[in-house]
Amino acid sequence: MKAVILAAGIASRLRPLTDNTPKCLLKVGDKNILQLTLENLIANNINDLIIVTGYLEQQIKDFISATFAQLNVTYIYNDVYDSTNNIYSLWLAKDALLGDDMLLMDSDIIFDGKILESLLHSGYNNCLALKRHNVGDEEIKVKVDEMGRVLEISKIVPPSLAIGESIGIEKFGKQSLYKLFEVIDRKVIEQKMVNIFYEVAFEEMIKEGEDIYVVDTTDYICMEIDTAADLKIAAEVLKNNQ
Repeated sequence: MKAVILAAGIASRLRPLTDNTPKCLLKVGDKNILQLTLENLIANNINDLIIVTGYLEQQIKDFISATFAQLNVTYIYNDVYDSTNNIYSLWLAKDALLGDDMLLMDSDIIFDGKILESLLHSGYNNCLALKRHNVGDEEIKVKVDEMGRVLEISKIVPPSLAIGESIGIEKFGKQSLYKLFEVIDRKVIEQKMVNIFYEVAFEEMIKEGEDIYVVDTTDYICMEIDTAADLKIAAEVLKNNQ
């Protein structure tokens, strides 16, 4: 099992906080977002990481080297981080990843480590963490069948048909990863669709016969950090749940 953390973006909505600091190194209380993520991975016995960097990448490398020297980290640099989306960053990790299972996550979420435990022990080869709540236009919404298999996953799923939000943490078995990257190759190389979300590839692999299941992690803390207000709220949430 390898964890893939996508940490290439500029995070312009958080400026000026991100003028000189990558988003994942912003503090939430006493620790930064990346530190909280890495501690959760270590607690679940995951020590092999692929981190896709871009904006201010050296700061990320320096922080991990100084704080988590025990981790086995492969860094992959997205040199077009300012004009591509997360599907492209994930595509860059292909060669370092194929042949292993993958735990995929964005670098801008704070979450309870029990979410990882839930995915790892779900019994599913492919699954994603789901938060049930009243969703709006901005969330990555999920529509499922009666067995909990994902039928659609995107921002454009009608809220009335969605059971909740995909929080940005997924697990894929190594055999399904070949199919996932077959789809991503098609999107990135053939169709030049480098500025889309990776959930587009999830939907396409589902249509081509792969199953992805939801794992309900609503009871656990999880929050995406997009704004300065989110940072303050997240700090309070963590403080109140210590």
